[in-house]
Amino acid sequence: MPSCVVLPIIREQWGHYLDEVLNFVRKKKITHSLTSVGTLVLLLGLLMAGCAHAPGDRGQPRGESMSMDQFAQTDFNRTVTIAMRDNLDTVYRLREKLYKRNPIQWQRAGYESMQQAIEASQYAIEQAEPPAELAGLQDIEILSLSLTPEFSGDRVGAFIYGLSDMILAAHNNKSRFYISDQLNAQHIFNAARNVEIAAWLLNTRKDEYGQPLLLANEMSTQGLNLSFEREFGQLIGRLDLVANLLDENLRRVGIGYVQGLLFFSFLPVR
Repeated sequence: MPSCVVLPIIREQWGHYLDEVLNFVRKKKITHSLTSVGTLVLLLGLLMAGCAHAPGDRGQPRGESMSMDQFAQTDFNRTVTIAMRDNLDTVYRLREKLYKRNPIQWQRAGYESMQQAIEASQYAIEQAEPPAELAGLQDIEILSLSLTPEFSGDRVGAFIYGLSDMILAAHNNKSRFYISDQLNAQHIFNAARNVEIAAWLLNTRKDEYGQPLLLANEMSTQGLNLSFEREFGQLIGRLDLVANLLDENLRRVGIGYVQGLLFFSFLPVR
């Protein structure tokens, strides 16, 4: 059994015995035992401290509950659907992180709270209706404009709308996929490269005073925050995986058909 599982049990069940031993030593002035007792306590203390910051529950894989539309989906359709769900979840986490680090952005847009800004952003994404100042623009156009010094609107709202619109556009503006759907592997591969560019621009674009247009990752004497990089990395990884699987999927369909002909055999009837 791993030590990090055993030690909490030792700490819980034997802790009071150790206290009693130490009290006994103090009362009886048993100096010759201090070395052995102290060593024992020190070792247990170090082992327990080693588990003090052990990772807790990290969650579990997330599937979906059964629904009727799944009967119109292949295994690959299900894979892409789950990947798209997770991609949008990542974009929404980035939105919250950016608003928290840049509250001036939702205030600039006239919202009374960050939650109100998030709800407005969510509605715009789901209805495919960009904010008024972005009317007539789409996906990479909005993404590019949001990180220019000249843009005076809500940068976070614009950046997130452009990012989500670009990813959806690469998937034919769909978030669920069925047997009849045909996706373009190159478009999704290009979307992954666009996310890389967006992440780079987010970390490098500055205003006329040399200040970041948006605060994201932080590396300073006060701490290290690379959570944005992790989110972007997950997003890029999923997009690349789907692009590669799309290319492989078409090839496997043909290979599967040929294998069926080559290894055809009658089925037993008795």
